[in-house]
Amino acid sequence: MKKSLIKQSALLFLSTVLFFACKKDEYYTDGGRAEAAFEGSIMDYLDAKPREFDSIAQIIRLAGMEDKFKEETFTFFAPRDENIKKLIGSFTAGGLNQELYYLGLDTIKVLADVDPEIWKFYLHRHIFNGKNKLADYPQIDFNLMNVYGGQNYQSQGDAVCNIGVVFNDAVSSDGKSVLRYMGYRKLHISFISDLSNPDNMKRVPVASSDIQPHNGVVHVLDYLEGGLGYIDSHIKSDIIQSKRN
Repeated sequence: MKKSLIKQSALLFLSTVLFFACKKDEYYTDGGRAEAAFEGSIMDYLDAKPREFDSIAQIIRLAGMEDKFKEETFTFFAPRDENIKKLIGSFTAGGLNQELYYLGLDTIKVLADVDPEIWKFYLHRHIFNGKNKLADYPQIDFNLMNVYGGQNYQSQGDAVCNIGVVFNDAVSSDGKSVLRYMGYRKLHISFISDLSNPDNMKRVPVASSDIQPHNGVVHVLDYLEGGLGYIDSHIKSDIIQSKRN
């Protein structure tokens, strides 16, 4: 009887360990797990997170894309509000408003002061066809691109981005050896602005991956390295030109 109880306890322990191991591997993030499933559309998800996406949600509506984010199916690499604040900036922070002021052009007081077609164009750089989670993308090693090179994908805005998953190394339990590619995994998207020079990529890591509203997948970009359109100078140039016209 005692041996039987020990055996049952061991099996229960093993089952519990396996269960949590499987759950852990479902979904990766660099800042703690977010809730993967979301009951609602991509638009509903952004609206539910005003601290991170209030400005992004406003831009989507100004661009006339609210219905798209509610009804169409796609994968969205989402910039955050911090990126919009950095883009526009103040008159002294090196942002767009400082440049507009020195050029004698109207500054941006509200998001509606930007041509909605510009918002629409740059949002489309972040939208990709289909539902693609971290596990659907190939491995990338930025130090070994000829072997693990990720893959190029075309956004709905005709931008070309290399998307791949970095397999980080792990250290063995005894601390004596490094286990190559056996650590945590992190999704990256890299915008290629010049196809004749594809190695010159604007690399942006994903902070939280595999958030799953009913009509797609959201990957939240690291706001320290991301931005709307990935490269601020591109959208700044277009906004300045629109103010001159």
